[in-house]
Amino acid sequence: MRFLFSALAFIPLFLFGQGRFPDMNGETTDGKEVHLPQTGNGTWTIVAVACGKKAQPLLEEWFAPAYNRMVVKNGIFAASYNAELYLVPVFTGLDKAAYGASMNNLRRNVDADIARRVVFFKGDAAALLQALGIKDRDIPYFFTVDPSGNIVHRESGKFDVDKLDALEEPML
Repeated sequence: MRFLFSALAFIPLFLFGQGRFPDMNGETTDGKEVHLPQTGNGTWTIVAVACGKKAQPLLEEWFAPAYNRMVVKNGIFAASYNAELYLVPVFTGLDKAAYGASMNNLRRNVDADIARRVVFFKGDAAALLQALGIKDRDIPYFFTVDPSGNIVHRESGKFDVDKLDALEEPML
């Protein structure tokens, strides 16, 4: 009986929230240190996490529509919320050697506003992926994080407008 009450106590967490976004640090191409989640400023955050070369093309499909909606504010409801968008490449295994080269390539070939939104993760990749429930390293994952740092929605895989709408919905 005691077990039943203990189990029932966690039901609201599964029904109404998805946990807290794990604390993580990273750097942008200009050397600025970024801490996620960003809390206390009333801003929502969309965090895209990708680890693996196969996830990169899928992430690229997402970026322009997400950037246009969340940052440029092209969309019916986009002006009604304040949101930041970050892309977090996570280098694991042999890919760790590509960290510096990827940062330099991004610095040279990408618009500065976009480059400041790419946060190169510095830390224990396995722990981060486990904390976020990332199992398939060949697809990108997207998290809507509320101003308190809680994950309120997640999407993954290939871009779809309905998935982008679902990421935006909690902010409305």
